Amino acid sequence: MQRILKERDRLLRRAVQAAGLVGTATTLACLLVPGGLEADARLWCLVLVLFLAVGQYLLGSTGALRWAVLTVLSGEAIIFIVGFASHPGVPLNLIEESVIGMVSTAPMCAVAAVLLTSPRRILLLVASFAVTIASVAVVTVDAPDRTVLLALTVSMWLAFTLAAWWIAQSVPRVMHRIAAIGRAHRAERYASELEAQRRQDARLLHDTVLATLTLLAHSGVGVSPIALQKQAGDDARLLRQLRLGGLPTPRRSGVYSLEPASVLSLGDTLDAVRQRFERMGLTVNWHGSGQVQLSSNVLDSFLLALSECLENVRRHSGVDHADVTITDDARTVRAMVTDTGVGFDLGQVGTERLGVAESVIARLRDVGGNARLFSSPGAGTTVVLEVPK
Repeated sequence: MQRILKERDRLLRRAVQAAGLVGTATTLACLLVPGGLEADARLWCLVLVLFLAVGQYLLGSTGALRWAVLTVLSGEAIIFIVGFASHPGVPLNLIEESVIGMVSTAPMCAVAAVLLTSPRRILLLVASFAVTIASVAVVTVDAPDRTVLLALTVSMWLAFTLAAWWIAQSVPRVMHRIAAIGRAHRAERYASELEAQRRQDARLLHDTVLATLTLLAHSGVGVSPIALQKQAGDDARLLRQLRLGGLPTPRRSGVYSLEPASVLSLGDTLDAVRQRFERMGLTVNWHGSGQVQLSSNVLDSFLLALSECLENVRRHSGVDHADVTITDDARTVRAMVTDTGVGFDLGQVGTERLGVAESVIARLRDVGGNARLFSSPGAGTTVVLEVPK
């Protein structure tokens, strides 16, 4: 808020400089009209106009009250010199009325822009306004356009004061609204991050703990006790890391750790996937080359999606073997997972099943990849996984 108020005050000071100096320049032009004022009065007014301009410039630069007082006093002095320069009983001429009307408005009322920020300044603003109206009323007693000059002075002071007040009130309001929009944006981003973390946690549990619990629920059918024990131990270590506040990341399929890696080779991790599923009774036949360099986050998503596909083969296909073909080109790495099992109807997969939707399709899309699934009852299943290099 302090920064907002500082910017508001700077804006108001610039308004003082702009309006005040323009009004002073116009007053100077009126003073220089030949035949309008006597020589002595013109000379004193020119000196006072210089003081008026200096006061407005310094007031716009610093905002100090002493420069506001200098501006008002210089303007008052010009009004009295011009008003009493004529001989007694002689009404003011058009140039003299113009000088009084000009100096009592823009050059002097511009100080209102910096006199609205505290009670003491507001008191000085009211006093300056009253003194200006009184001085104009005194020197224009015999002027034919006295009513016009007074009305012009009052209206200009009120208009400039209201404009300055509106600016002073609007800047904090606008900044508060900007801050509210920023808070809403941060809240939305935080909610999105929470949702992304929830989805990641769901995938993590589905790939590890839920897989182990499923094996236990089926009494470990098709899996040796040693492999089941090792899998449960890996899951226990993962849960321990989560409980201690760690942020596990998959280093390779089936193994989560806190050790990040920047670039990994696909060939170094496919063998781990094969050994893991052989322990659980699924033979994986590999085809193609695995010597492809991928960044760690892309490789993690690719291998975990591949592992999920093989896990689905092991659980649901009714066969004990699968084929995986790895291919790549200049921009993409692909894996085609094929089995000759019972297959299924794609339209019958419920939305509550996280396996394909989250652990395969959504996981690959998070890294710019894609997954396509082909299956029908009795004709096996084929899944094509793609990730960018």
